[in-house]
Amino acid sequence: MKSQEIRATFLNFFKDKQHAIVPSAPMVLKDDPTLMFVNSGMAPFKEFFLGNAEPKSSRIADSQKCLRVSGKHNDLEEVGYDTYHHTLFEMLGNWSFGDYFKEEAIAWAWELLTEVFKIDKDILYVTVFEGDEGDKLPMDTEAYDLWKKHVPENRILKGNKKDNFWEMGDQGPCGPCSEIHVDIRSAEEKAKVDGKDLVNMDHPQVVEIWNLVFMQYNRKANGSLEPLPNKHIDTGMGFERLCMVLQNVQSNYDTDVFTPLIREVETITGKNYSKDEKVDVAIRVISDHVRAVAFSIADGQLPSNNGAGYVIRRILRRAVRYGFTFLDKKEPFIYRLVDVLSEKMGSAFPELKQQKQLIQNVIKEEEQSFLRTLEQGLILLNRIVEETKGHTVSGEKAFELYDTYGFPIDLTSLILGENGYKLDEAGFNKELQKQKDRSRAASEMSTDDWTVLINDADQEFIGYDALEANVKITRYRKVTSKKEGDMYQLVFNLTPFYAEGGGQVGDKGYLEDVNGDVVYILDTKKENNVIIHFTKNLPKNVEAAFKAVVDAKQRYRTECNHTATHLLHQALREVLGTHVEQKGSAVHSKYLRFDFSHFSKLTVDELRDVENFVNARIDGKLPLEEKRNIPMDEAIAQGAMALFGEKYGDTVRAIRFGQSIELCGGTHVKNTADIWHFKITSESAVAAGIRRIEAITNDAVKDFYQENNRAFFEMKDLLNNAKEPVKALQNLQEENSSLKKQIEALLKDKAKNIKGELKGELVDVNGIQFLAKKVDLDAAGIKDVAFELGGQYNNLFLLLAAEQNGKALLSCYISKELVANKDLNAGQVVRELGKFIQGGGGGQPFFATAGGKNPSGIEAALKEAKAYLN
Repeated sequence: MKSQEIRATFLNFFKDKQHAIVPSAPMVLKDDPTLMFVNSGMAPFKEFFLGNAEPKSSRIADSQKCLRVSGKHNDLEEVGYDTYHHTLFEMLGNWSFGDYFKEEAIAWAWELLTEVFKIDKDILYVTVFEGDEGDKLPMDTEAYDLWKKHVPENRILKGNKKDNFWEMGDQGPCGPCSEIHVDIRSAEEKAKVDGKDLVNMDHPQVVEIWNLVFMQYNRKANGSLEPLPNKHIDTGMGFERLCMVLQNVQSNYDTDVFTPLIREVETITGKNYSKDEKVDVAIRVISDHVRAVAFSIADGQLPSNNGAGYVIRRILRRAVRYGFTFLDKKEPFIYRLVDVLSEKMGSAFPELKQQKQLIQNVIKEEEQSFLRTLEQGLILLNRIVEETKGHTVSGEKAFELYDTYGFPIDLTSLILGENGYKLDEAGFNKELQKQKDRSRAASEMSTDDWTVLINDADQEFIGYDALEANVKITRYRKVTSKKEGDMYQLVFNLTPFYAEGGGQVGDKGYLEDVNGDVVYILDTKKENNVIIHFTKNLPKNVEAAFKAVVDAKQRYRTECNHTATHLLHQALREVLGTHVEQKGSAVHSKYLRFDFSHFSKLTVDELRDVENFVNARIDGKLPLEEKRNIPMDEAIAQGAMALFGEKYGDTVRAIRFGQSIELCGGTHVKNTADIWHFKITSESAVAAGIRRIEAITNDAVKDFYQENNRAFFEMKDLLNNAKEPVKALQNLQEENSSLKKQIEALLKDKAKNIKGELKGELVDVNGIQFLAKKVDLDAAGIKDVAFELGGQYNNLFLLLAAEQNGKALLSCYISKELVANKDLNAGQVVRELGKFIQGGGGGQPFFATAGGKNPSGIEAALKEAKAYLN
C-alpha cells in the first residue's frame, strides 16, 4: 500500500465514524508562548482541551505536520542514526472533545489496524498505565479491561508514568494513555527474545505505532491533579512508522515516503545508500531535514538568527554539514531535492507546490552562506592549530569557533583527529554549559495557576467598535521571570484591547476602579484563544468593577500603519507583479515592516511608484468596508487574499479598501485619509527571494519631514547659506578628495624616510636582524614599512609601536623562515606583549597586531621583545 493510499485510508475510516476531516495546521505556532512549533497532533487543538473555544465538531481527524527539534520533545540528534526518529513527521490523529472516550477509541484503533490495514494481531502489543504513587493515581483498569476484549492478556503490558501518562507541559490537561507497539523482527529474532521485553526499549523494529491519550486530568502549578470537567480523546499515530509496517520494510527510510529523496541524493552526490554507515547516516539526515525546512518555509517561517527561524537554520546547517563531511559536497545541492519532495507530497500538502520556487531559493542561499562559514571556519581552525602548543586544542577556542562563527564542533573534532590533534572536550562542554545556564537563567519563568473569580465566563472582544468598556476580571495569575520580575496576567469578561496578532502589536492602556485607582496595561497577547492583559501590579480589589481604557493615540497610529500594509501589498503587486506575496509583517505605532516575495532589489523608480500608488489611495479617501464572520470560501471568492502560514477558521473577517481585499483580524482606520501620508524609509533583502520594506505614516511622516528640514538648514548654514547647497557640497567633496591624495603622498614619503632610518637601526641578535621601536605612523603605514623591510631580509624580527588618539598599537613582523625554523609566532608575541598596553590582538604567525588603552606601557613592551630571541 502506497503512502498516499495509507493516509487516505486512515482519514476515510474516521470520516465514516462521523469525524470532521480538517487540514493540517501550520507548524509554526503564533499564539502559544509555550511552543515554537506544533510538536504533536494535539497542539493545534489546545484551546478546545482548555475550554477556551468550541470545535467545529466534537469529533475530528487529520494528518498534522509536526516538528520535534526543541524543548521537551527534541529528537534532532537521533535523526539519521536510527531509522525511526524524524524532525518533521506526520501525525495521524482522531479526536473527541467531550464525546466518545476509551471504549470507542480502543475498539476503533484495533479495527483500523487489524481489519482495515490487515496488520497481523500476533505482532502487536499494547500498554496501559500501571498507576503512580507520587500522583496517587491507580492503574488504568478500565483501559486494561477494554483491551482484553481484543488482545490476549500476555500482550497487554503495564507501563510507567514516563511511557504511559501524557502531559502537554508542566501544567494543563493530561491523562493516562495506551500505546500500541508493533514487532516487525524476523521469526528467528523473535524466537531468541520475546517482543514484550523490547517494548519501549528503543529497538528499531519494535516501535510504538499509535498512542491513545485519555485526557481526563488537569495538572496545576503546584503539581497536583484535578479531574477535567469533560473527558477527551487525543490519539497520534506516526505516519512514517505505519508506512514502514504496511510496506513490509525494516526502516522508515525504506518506505516510499523517503526512497525518492534518497535516490535523488544518490544521483546528485554519486554516493550509494546501504554501502557505508557514515554515508547512510548523512543521506538519512539530508532526506529528513529537507522536509522539515521546506515545510517550515512553506508555512511562512524563514531561517534566521533567533527564535523559530534559528531552529530552522540549525536543521538546514546540520544537513549541509553532513553533506560536506561525508558526501564530499562543497557546493549547494539540498535545494535540488525540493522538486522531488513537492512532487511526492504536493497533492496532500499543496503549499509545497505553490511555494516551491521560494523554498528552493531560500535553501540554496542558506547553503551558500553556510558553506562560506565552513570555509572561513577551516581557516580559523588552522590558525588555532598553528597557535596551539602540544597536541590538544583548547575547548574554549573550539567553543568560540562554534559560538561565534557557527562552526560545528563535531567537524572540528573530526578535522583535528585527521591531523593528529585532540580536542579538549571537557573544556568545550564546560563553555557550552555556561552558555546554556546563561540562556536558561535569562528565560527562566514560573507561572502560577489561574485564580478564577467568575466561572464559565465567555470572553468577548469589542475592540473593533470601542476603546473603552466596563469590565470584570474573570481570572488572573502571577508570572515571574528573571528578565521582567513579577507580572500579572488578567482576563476580562469583555475587552476593547487588541491582542498581538497578524503582525500587529498588542494594545496598551489602563484599568481604573471607582475610586480612581489606576493599573496600567503594558501589553496584550492571545494565548490559546484567550486575550490576556499584562500588568506590573494587581488591582487592589480584583473583584471590583473597572473601566478598561485603550491608549487611543497608540492604537490610532498603529491602525494607520496596519491599513498602510494592506495598501502597500496591493501597490507591490501592481508595480512589481502578482508573484508578490506577503511573507511577514510588523505593525507598530511608530513604523511598519513588510516582507514580501520578489527576486531583486527595487529600483528608485519602483520605490517611487509604490509610494505614489499608496499615497494616491490615501488621497482617494477610501472608506473601510468590513465583513465579519463570513464563510472562508465566500471571502476567497470575493478576491480576499489569504496568507500562507496563517490558521483560518470556517468563518473569517475580510477588510476592503477600494480594490485591496485581505483576510485580517487586525484593527484599521475608518478611511485611508486618516493615514495622511506614507513614506518608505528603507528597502532591503531578508533572504533569497524575500525583500523587506520599512515605512512610516501620519505623525511619524510629519516628524520625518521636520527633522529633514532642520538638517537641511543646518547643512546650508555650514555651507555659508550657499544658494545651491548641493553644488557647494560637491565642491567640498572634490576639494576633500584632492587633499586626501596630497596627505597620502606625504605619508608615503614619511614612511619611506622612516623605513630608511629603521633599516639603519637593525641590530644582529643571534643571527637575527632585530628592532623594537616606537614610530610616528598609523597602522597602515606600519604594515607597509614592515612588509617592505621584510622583503629585504629573511631573518627579520621587527616590533613597531605607535600611539594614536590616546591608544597604543603594537605590530610584529617575523620572517617566514624564522617562523618555520625558530618556532616564533607573531600572533603569540603580540598577545603576550599586549598585556603591557592593557589590550590584546592576534594575526598570522608572520604578522600580527595588538591594540590597547595604555600607551604608557609601550616602552615596557618594546624592552620585553628582545627576550624572544634568547
